[in-house]
Amino acid sequence: MQIWAVFWQIRTITDQPIALGAVGLARILPVIIFSLIGGAFADVHNRRHILFITQSGMGLVALLLGWLSLTGIIDLWQIYLLMALQAVNMAFNGPSLQSLVPNLVPVKDLPNAFSMNSIANQVGSIIGPALSGIIIAAGGLPYVYVINALSFLAVILALFLMGPVEQQKSIGSRNGKVSIAAITEGVRFIKGQPLILSTMIMDFFATFFASANTLMPIIAVDVLHVGAVAYGWLSSAQAIGSMAVALVISQMHQIQRQGMVFMLAVAVFGLATIIFGATRSFLLAMFALIIIGAADTVSTIIRNTIRQLSTPDYIRGRMTGINMIFFQGGPQLGEVEAGVVAQIFGAPIAIITGGIGCIVAVVWISHRWPQLRSYNGDEPITAGSSAK
Repeated sequence: MQIWAVFWQIRTITDQPIALGAVGLARILPVIIFSLIGGAFADVHNRRHILFITQSGMGLVALLLGWLSLTGIIDLWQIYLLMALQAVNMAFNGPSLQSLVPNLVPVKDLPNAFSMNSIANQVGSIIGPALSGIIIAAGGLPYVYVINALSFLAVILALFLMGPVEQQKSIGSRNGKVSIAAITEGVRFIKGQPLILSTMIMDFFATFFASANTLMPIIAVDVLHVGAVAYGWLSSAQAIGSMAVALVISQMHQIQRQGMVFMLAVAVFGLATIIFGATRSFLLAMFALIIIGAADTVSTIIRNTIRQLSTPDYIRGRMTGINMIFFQGGPQLGEVEAGVVAQIFGAPIAIITGGIGCIVAVVWISHRWPQLRSYNGDEPITAGSSAK
């Protein structure tokens, strides 16, 4: 709910695409600065305890957005600042959250667990933007932020009910301190894992070139000529496709030829982005966004499974922290790139060229790392809970 409300609110303050793109810049800088620290932090501290703090911090950011909007004193710089503060929380939240999943389920259930986790996220991603559009249309945009702030109470309750979670602490950690040596150990680990490295680079370039979300208000208002409610459904369309695919994958025993499926999904992601940028039809735009969401979920589940199964528990937080720079950096820097290109050439051209760039990236990475093409999914594994 919140991010789509932020995009819409910025569009009501200014019609300059670059202002929307600046949201990405405000969100990526803290990720670049703090993700490596957050990953190392997750390996030497209790991941569940970290999540209590970060979820509370993000709830506070939402509450501040709501209060500033209700009082009518909110301005662009305040939005950017609060988005940056939220990104700091995410830099510590992401590594702990993703690293926690393999601590909860046995190895054989990890792909299904990631699929079910994706379903949970996508249900919220469908309902959230749609409700956001309805609330905005009713003249209550500040209440989008207030509702989001209250929703973090449910997350905190879930963490409480989860109880203690066993994890393997980082080798060589002393008194819970994060060191430069621990961070560089994580970097060396990634460099020595071509499967992990190639999926991270693919993730970055695909989302950098084909990040169309930040331009959604401009496409909705200026290209498709629809209002806030239709904007809410456009914002939910990707999540509809994502949830449908995640539901199917969660019931599958195993995905064969995962490397090829992964690359094909990213190529479809780019192609659907081109269609979305080129169309002037609301229904075709919805369809293209649904395909984008479906393809993105296929690639997300496969790459998450590859990374988590290839990473020992003691270094998983650092791997995830480094990965955050790629999977958060791609879309956030992509928002800046899309805003600049849209400012010069218009939003449709920015989206179309981004889709083309995504497909080019797939071809290059396929030839640069042939190990990814040949990956099947039944290779030796090193991660997962001992639970039966």
